[in-house]
Amino acid sequence: MHHPSSYRDPAGFVFYKGGNLYRQVNQVFKKDFDCFTQGGLYQHLVEKKILIPHQTIHENLTGSADWYTTLQPETIPFVTYPYEWCFDMLKDAALLTLEAAKEAMAYQMMLRDASAYNIQLYNGKPIFIDTLSFERYDERKPWIAYRQFCEHFFAPLALMHYLKQPLQNLLLAYPDGIPLTVAASMLPFQSKLSLHGYLHLHLQNSISKKSKAVTGQSKVFSKQKMKNLLQSLADGIKSFSFQKNQTAWSNYYEEANQRADYITSKKSIINKWLDQLSLKMVLDAGANEGEFSELATKKAAYVISTDADHTSVNKLYNKIKQETTSNIYPMVIDLANPSPAIGVNNEERTSFLKRTKVDLILALALIHHLVLARNIPFSKIAEMFYLLTRYLIIEFVPADDKKVEIMTSHKKNLLNNYSEENFTSAFQNYFALLDKQTIASTGRTLFLMEKHNA
Repeated sequence: MHHPSSYRDPAGFVFYKGGNLYRQVNQVFKKDFDCFTQGGLYQHLVEKKILIPHQTIHENLTGSADWYTTLQPETIPFVTYPYEWCFDMLKDAALLTLEAAKEAMAYQMMLRDASAYNIQLYNGKPIFIDTLSFERYDERKPWIAYRQFCEHFFAPLALMHYLKQPLQNLLLAYPDGIPLTVAASMLPFQSKLSLHGYLHLHLQNSISKKSKAVTGQSKVFSKQKMKNLLQSLADGIKSFSFQKNQTAWSNYYEEANQRADYITSKKSIINKWLDQLSLKMVLDAGANEGEFSELATKKAAYVISTDADHTSVNKLYNKIKQETTSNIYPMVIDLANPSPAIGVNNEERTSFLKRTKVDLILALALIHHLVLARNIPFSKIAEMFYLLTRYLIIEFVPADDKKVEIMTSHKKNLLNNYSEENFTSAFQNYFALLDKQTIASTGRTLFLMEKHNA
């Protein structure tokens, strides 16, 4: 079965068979692929942890007449998309793409595809996944993927850098990259004062508007020019930063620790419950900076760590990338509006809810925000969690909690249906209660549940 996003490249495609993921290399790409593997570039990129490794399967699993060879890449445990990444994830993915292009040149090859979708998070760091993105280098031609790189990486990073807003969701509106005309119109005049911003966004946008019907001899784009271009892009990307002001969630754990024994008691209860469960994949929904995600990693193989607050996710990502390896997958996800399915037939990029099938959801200090701030009924939240998980650890924050009182200070009517009784009534339609514990003297309660007919 063809992967629904793998249909554009004549060089090959990704497919499933017997529950396993494979990549077919077509005859038309034979010379480039042989140069890539036999010339040493593949092994070099794998050793530098730039490219995902694969095994070669000398069997035509599709029966296709175009078949040259079959690859079985290492499995990415959980797939994320650029519009779900924080600023520094996108920045690191951009720099990795440029590094792959630079390394390829040393082996007389070049990166022909600079799509952000060619990058995934693996062991806590970005890695390139498209083995067929490298072709033999032709010094007569400029970099074919230059504009694509600028629209997938340079433009969104520049916008976030100058506007100081988490604009990764623009990549959801523009899945083929933010058009340079759009980016240039949104950027402040200050961006033109940067050499890299001027060259790769404003000047490129101006040139592309002019007539392309220019004839004559093709100019040689030397290797030195190519190296200069890649270095300029890298310098520009490195100069971008995202210094967002403090958000409501920036100091969540510092504040939470001020409540007597709150975090300590909460961890103790959850640790005890985690020991009772067999877990491979956990979703920490509303993870903030990931303190409980890290707790879950001791019991589970992988943890998907989501939060709607971009700054918190960015802090978590920068923390885990310092580790040798990590099984946490940080994502900017708003559970009131999770990533939808997009692309041709709405199949190219799978929705967050369809991708996420886990053994356990941690929903800690979350539900009152969904109910009171986003006006989502308990029943809708329970239904969503039922579709995603077998087990659920969820925290109920009572109406007399200080945080709830602040949230509802001007909207007292919101509390009419907000009660532990209504919470348990809604969730018992989907989950069976296994255990229930009060968190120290806070009045907050943790519930361990298992979905019906699990």
